[in-house]
Amino acid sequence: MSTRIVTRDGTGLFARVSGPESAPVTVLLAHGWTLDERCWAPVADALAVGAPGGGPAPRVIRYDHRAHGRSDDTPDELKTLDVLADDMAEVIGRLAPTGPLVIAGHSMGGMTAMALAQRHPELVASRVTGVALVATASGGLGAAATLGMTGRPAKLFLAGKDKVTVSPLWTGRRALSTHPTLLRAGLQPLLLGTRPDRLAVRATCEAIADCRPTTVSGFTPTLTTHERDEALAAFSSLPVEILVGTRDRLTPPRFARRIHRSLPRAELTVFPGAGHMLPVERVGGVTGRIAALVRRAGAEQAA
Repeated sequence: MSTRIVTRDGTGLFARVSGPESAPVTVLLAHGWTLDERCWAPVADALAVGAPGGGPAPRVIRYDHRAHGRSDDTPDELKTLDVLADDMAEVIGRLAPTGPLVIAGHSMGGMTAMALAQRHPELVASRVTGVALVATASGGLGAAATLGMTGRPAKLFLAGKDKVTVSPLWTGRRALSTHPTLLRAGLQPLLLGTRPDRLAVRATCEAIADCRPTTVSGFTPTLTTHERDEALAAFSSLPVEILVGTRDRLTPPRFARRIHRSLPRAELTVFPGAGHMLPVERVGGVTGRIAALVRRAGAEQAA
């Protein structure tokens, strides 16, 4: 089921809800920068038909951040992780107002979960029963401005991004490209690991092709200044899954280890050969880790 909610500032957010309404646990899936909720589709579909490893299927919510996918655009001053965290709180309040909640955030979605803990600690303390931090970081993302590139490729990218920021030709466009396949040569080595399957490549290219140019430029400052190691303390008493691929160029394993140092009781899983797009590259592995959080939440509720 697709739905739309309107935030406190009038921004419309697109969301999908799947799984039984009577499910004992709700899973909220938050996507990454320049992507959209479609990148969580394989995991959402797998969870909604029954949690792997046993147990009842959870209710699953996935949504587009503001200025992403089918959600409304927003002024650059509102393209911040703090605002995204407030949006996440509103999505929870509207679509999952009661019951145990597992949050899984990929990349910027994971950073949004950290900002949620910082801005809405009472919500996290009262509702959240597990967290999956997928290919994300708690800080140190100065290189995010160049999407992990260095040297001449980084300089060329920054020059191009600056043109996007100031050129009416680009800022007025609704999408980066109408031909997703043309992006493959650049995106596959940057975002995906070794030998990704066709569906992973297609999902990645289609989501980014549909991204607004101003979303690329508008969210860069909030990512490069993101420093939320202290916010992780809100998750210290919860079961946490930290997931990363060995071939992740945007948030490589050192960022996952940094999170793990703040949350030493968390489970750290490193996927050999996987890149940044774990929700489409390692569907079974990511689904299994989230399902483990769901089973634990369900067992605690039943106890």
